[in-house]
Amino acid sequence: MIQLIVFDIAGTTVKDNGEIADSFQKAMNEFGYIVPQKKIYPLMGYKKTEAIKMMLEEYEANSTKINEEYINAIHERFIQLMVEYYSTANELQPLPNAEKIFAYCKKNGIKIGLDTGFPNTITNVIIDRLGWLKDGKIDYVISSNEVPAGRPHPYMIQKMMQMAGVDDAQKVIKIGDTEVDVNEGKNAGCLYSIGVTTGAFTREALEPYTPSFIIDNLSELVDIVEQYLKQQESELTTHN
Repeated sequence: MIQLIVFDIAGTTVKDNGEIADSFQKAMNEFGYIVPQKKIYPLMGYKKTEAIKMMLEEYEANSTKINEEYINAIHERFIQLMVEYYSTANELQPLPNAEKIFAYCKKNGIKIGLDTGFPNTITNVIIDRLGWLKDGKIDYVISSNEVPAGRPHPYMIQKMMQMAGVDDAQKVIKIGDTEVDVNEGKNAGCLYSIGVTTGAFTREALEPYTPSFIIDNLSELVDIVEQYLKQQESELTTHN
């Protein structure tokens, strides 16, 4: 039985019009680094302090400058830009069928979790504005700063499993739009680690990371769950 589905936020359940990459680029630029968007998009699922460190290692010649204090200063600016955007943006909206899928999960007794590479200062603004937690549309939200390390490490999924009382990762599905989402699900030992093409990565960009499935719309998740349940029923019948 599938007991928990863990969804990414930006690009998976919430529309991303490129503002995250823009804010990341702007924050780096303000500290003197001209980083092209093509370098930024592959980092979208990472904990943002990790992404900043990776870019500094490439663009900062003086390695002694790359320390926690400096990374945090850039990160704070990124947070400011994102909170400003998400607090005021008219176009903050769920991706097509996100809320329908949440309702399907609820109806079928599947817990719904969201995890993200954002710190909770940004996550809370998004979730509060959408009303998903307070309206009971989802069950759990975890941000990358609430665990020892972000994706592709499995800690966010593992923490959510604890919260949900799920003891077996084979009862969990992970879905997200980036390489590190896919690898997070694999590292947690999830039943399926699914890539979705509504965010930072195209189908072609996701394929090398061999997700269990690649989908173009969250509505396709219903078929995946139903097929799994049918397969389980068939195996039970066979064994009996």
